[in-house]
Amino acid sequence: MAVAAPKSPSRPAAVAALAVGLVAVTAAILLAMGRTPICKCGYVELWHGVVRDSGNSQHLTDWYTPSHVIHGFLFYFGTWLIGRLRGKRLPLGVAFLLALGLEAAWEIVENTNMVIDRYRATNIALDYYGDSVINSLSDISFMALGFFLARTFPVWLTVAAAVLMELFVGYWIRDNLALNIIMLIYPVEAINRWQSAI
Repeated sequence: MAVAAPKSPSRPAAVAALAVGLVAVTAAILLAMGRTPICKCGYVELWHGVVRDSGNSQHLTDWYTPSHVIHGFLFYFGTWLIGRLRGKRLPLGVAFLLALGLEAAWEIVENTNMVIDRYRATNIALDYYGDSVINSLSDISFMALGFFLARTFPVWLTVAAAVLMELFVGYWIRDNLALNIIMLIYPVEAINRWQSAI
C-alpha cells in the first residue's frame, strides 16, 4: 500500500507562517536590544495622542501611525516597480514578505542609539527614547494594512489618502513622514523652530 506524500503547505499558509516568524524574530531582536515590551508606565493604551512626552511611541497607536500606513503604500509601489523592471510581477506573497522585511529592519534600525540620538537632536523629539516592542509590532501591522490597502485602492485613492494623512498630521502636530525623513537625514533649523512653536 502506497503512502501518500504529505501535503505541502498552501502558499498563503506558508507566507503567513514566514510573516509571523519574521515578526517574532523582530520582537526578539528588539527585546535583546533593551527595548521595553510595553510602556514603562505599566499599561497599554489603544491611542496615545501626546507627542512630547515619554508615552509617545510606547502604545498601540499614536500620531505616527499614519506614517506606517504610508510606508505600506510606498513598499507596495516599490514591489510593483521591481516587478515592472524585471518584466514579471512579483508574487503577492513575495512582495508582502519583502515589504514586511523592510519595515521590520526599519523598526530595528530606528531603535538603535544612533538613530534615537539623531531624532532627539530636534525639538519635537526631545522626549523620545525609542519605541516599546508593542509599538514597533503595531507599526509593522499598520504597514501591512497600508500595503494591502494600496493593493486594493485605485492609485488615485492611495495617493489622495497619503497626502491627506500627511496634511492632517502635519497640521495637528507639525510633524509627519516627510518632515520626519527631512529632520532625520538633514535637519533644517527653520523646520526645527516651527516645530518647537507648538
